[in-house]
Amino acid sequence: MTEPFQIDPPDEYNQQLVNQVHPPDWINPQPDGRYNLVVIGAGTAGLVTAAGAAGLGAKVALIERHLMGGDCLNTGCVPSKAIIRSARALHAIKKSNDLGIQVDPESVAVNFPKVMERMRQLRADISQNDSAQRFKDLGVDVFIGEASFLDQSTIQVEQQQLDFKKAVIATGARAAVPEIEGLKETGFLTNETIFSLTELPPRLAILGAGPIGCELAQTFARFGSEVTLIQSQTQILPREDRDAAQIIQSQLEQEGVKILLNAATTQVSRTEAGKRIQIDTHEGLQEIIADEILVSTGRAPNVQGLNLEQAGVEYNERNGVVVNDYLQTTNPAIYAAGDICSRYQFTHTADFQARIVIGNALFKGRSRSSKLQIPWCTYTDPEIAHVGLYAEEAAAKKIRIQTFTQELKEVDRALLDGETNGFVKIHVKQGTDQILGATIVASHAGDLISEISVAMKSGMGLKRLASVIHPYPTQADAIRKIGDQYNRTRLSPLIKRIFEKWLYWSR
Repeated sequence: MTEPFQIDPPDEYNQQLVNQVHPPDWINPQPDGRYNLVVIGAGTAGLVTAAGAAGLGAKVALIERHLMGGDCLNTGCVPSKAIIRSARALHAIKKSNDLGIQVDPESVAVNFPKVMERMRQLRADISQNDSAQRFKDLGVDVFIGEASFLDQSTIQVEQQQLDFKKAVIATGARAAVPEIEGLKETGFLTNETIFSLTELPPRLAILGAGPIGCELAQTFARFGSEVTLIQSQTQILPREDRDAAQIIQSQLEQEGVKILLNAATTQVSRTEAGKRIQIDTHEGLQEIIADEILVSTGRAPNVQGLNLEQAGVEYNERNGVVVNDYLQTTNPAIYAAGDICSRYQFTHTADFQARIVIGNALFKGRSRSSKLQIPWCTYTDPEIAHVGLYAEEAAAKKIRIQTFTQELKEVDRALLDGETNGFVKIHVKQGTDQILGATIVASHAGDLISEISVAMKSGMGLKRLASVIHPYPTQADAIRKIGDQYNRTRLSPLIKRIFEKWLYWSR
């Protein structure tokens, strides 16, 4: 039997979730000889690896110490996108006067407890896909408990020993908490605890303006929190295109988020007025009072307690498990996938790395993780989506590029939707139409980026992309317009003059 487990608040939906992903009556099976594959960690990477290998006939064991489904289901993608959807709906209602729909914005209110209850219900419903019982039904031996390596071919979970031919480390990552005086004593939230809130904090301070920080800053500001976003670097979303990040910063500030850049949090303490945060900025020391503090300053790999030294697996506390391009660790019989070893910490990356591991570990494949073309999206409003190289990366690699940009304010559907705050930007290799990278800022940029990902994966350049008919009017027409931009650069000065004269006389 597993130890009793509880997620706050202890309502019917969280109980349903626990029953699926950490069932209190679960009895670990008796190890059945030597396993073809033992997977440690039941987040996306571990679940895909276990299900895929079992489906191919391998004898598979899966070990999870906490919640099956990992970060994505329990504390990441699923809960965050659920509440983001509610915040978008609220914002749309308040802005509907711009569309000729008469609404009193002051009369529109959020029922925050109901928003969070809806999120918990949806999370519980989705959890069936990641449940212990489902994986048992797929033929996987599911063990709930702490796993550690005894040697290079044996893993201990609770009091049982599992012998393996191959193993996969997929233990993911957790919120990294900075060393700030008084922070731990004062108390704080991370992505792992903020979704347990049942009351809206009137004042919310967020440390770190990466994707999680920006998404939740906008969401809680729309719900009515007074939000301060504290960023140590010179821009929010520091990995993103500067023009794209500036659009999001302007949008957040327009919606009432106070943003402090080049700011270092030096001390936190508890007072009668709330949690006091001292911040060192270029304008000097500042002080703010918040009811809750959300820490979103990065992620740390879950390498503790695995006894990796005993398994001959090299790792470090900052970057996690060391792997080669085939996702093989320094022990040739042990692989890794997902956030534990990847700089691209996304659910879809973990999914496709797991597919690589299955082929390489079980069938002596030679698939390379560096060949994966990984798009990503930050789900602010508007969204930022990206794939391939940024201009700065191309310059660092001494690759000459040509950049084409299409502003959404020149796209008819964006005008009709009232969503002109954004652009499509595509980089091609100088002198060719080969697409090297793209950034999209749009209301549904995460959906639009896939067209460019498909083009890059299939070797389709901007010339051919321009010949693809897009329905009119759609915001995706911005991509086709960039293809037209490229084609116009291929016209010689003579052809341009002839064409312009033809247009003049054909009027």
